[in-house]
Amino acid sequence: MEEAAQVTPVGGDAGVDPAGVRPDDAAGAMAEVFARLALELHDSGGVGETVEAVVQFALHALNCSHAGIALAARGRPEVPAATDPMVAEIYRWQMVGGCGPLVEAMRGHETVRVRDTAAEERWPDWAAKVLSLGVRSVLDVPLTTAAGSVGVLGLYSVVPNAFSADDEAIAAILARHASVAVATARNEQNMAQAVDARKLVGQAMGILMERYDVDSDQAFAILRRYSQDTNTKLRDVAERLINTRRLPH
Repeated sequence: MEEAAQVTPVGGDAGVDPAGVRPDDAAGAMAEVFARLALELHDSGGVGETVEAVVQFALHALNCSHAGIALAARGRPEVPAATDPMVAEIYRWQMVGGCGPLVEAMRGHETVRVRDTAAEERWPDWAAKVLSLGVRSVLDVPLTTAAGSVGVLGLYSVVPNAFSADDEAIAAILARHASVAVATARNEQNMAQAVDARKLVGQAMGILMERYDVDSDQAFAILRRYSQDTNTKLRDVAERLINTRRLPH
């Protein structure tokens, strides 16, 4: 009798890793890892958790010693969302000076690689500072969507010429996942803030309507006038009224 072909169940063989992918199937393994990452990013609770998940994945999957993400605001880097204080410092140097691979990647929407900070001539001042921290290689990958720039994923290594073409390709795939995840988390955060603002304004209008016997249009006009006169956000005017029962002066 011919021996039946054996089908090994996922996770049921020593030659299969915990994800169910054979070690010699590198492409399949990476696809499985990215699939798990996509689910993890989808389940993240906000921008901070999303950034943390991306950075931790980069540290484990790529040849880097440090990693971080700088988010974009109006097309420019904002306060870095970096999990590593050293990376945050590198970002700040570039934001203050307005130049460097991070700024270049965000402006040009293209990956920028610094093979060795000891020999970098495009941004010598920045390179000298980064070299003083022991960083020799840098790979900055833009995070972009159809709507524009989301930020930059920064990868750093203490070894010169650390990032290969394969590393760059994997980083580009990671950046695509991260771009969508960060943009989605930001949109959800903005929507939550908008809903919260509407609730606060509605409560404040109710207080004014009861106190001054005005209708909803008149109550909203009062809030808007105080907002404009004091150069204060409408949400903040409403919140102050709710908390203190007084309008700002």
